[in-house]
Amino acid sequence: MSLSNEIVLRPRFKIELKKSNDEALQYFDDAKKSQKEFIINRVDDHVFIKIPREKQHFWSPQLHLEINEVDETTSTLHGLFGPNPTVWTLFMFLHFFVAVLFIGFGAWAYSNWSLENSYGLQLAVMVLMIVLWFALYFAGRIGRKTGRPEMNTLYQFMNETLNL
Repeated sequence: MSLSNEIVLRPRFKIELKKSNDEALQYFDDAKKSQKEFIINRVDDHVFIKIPREKQHFWSPQLHLEINEVDETTSTLHGLFGPNPTVWTLFMFLHFFVAVLFIGFGAWAYSNWSLENSYGLQLAVMVLMIVLWFALYFAGRIGRKTGRPEMNTLYQFMNETLNL
């Protein structure tokens, strides 16, 4: 599995299957009963494959698959690797918090500038928010790199389950 865009923190892929979506989903239902190496959850046409909790670390990924029917004999599999939803929510909250602080201090700096007051502190905090945003981005990249072996394991398991 190669990633076409190195900026992407949540890699995606798409595969055309020569199976109906019911048949492909049945493979995952069978795998759920026959193996204990991964946690498999299915909701309608969505399959979530996770590493067991005792083997997980903070950056452990999960694989979300959506299998859509094209016709009676073919289907399309859309895959998305992502961190644990709790970790992803934390990162999105931190990004939002940094953005709100940046905009707030920008408005405060503009007000002070228009009133001809000192605005150096506000500009310093805005620069700090930019540095913090880059730090969050690179932390996410480090997390993706840390989770890459598990991503490959999840991808390989998916291929074996679907006989690809």
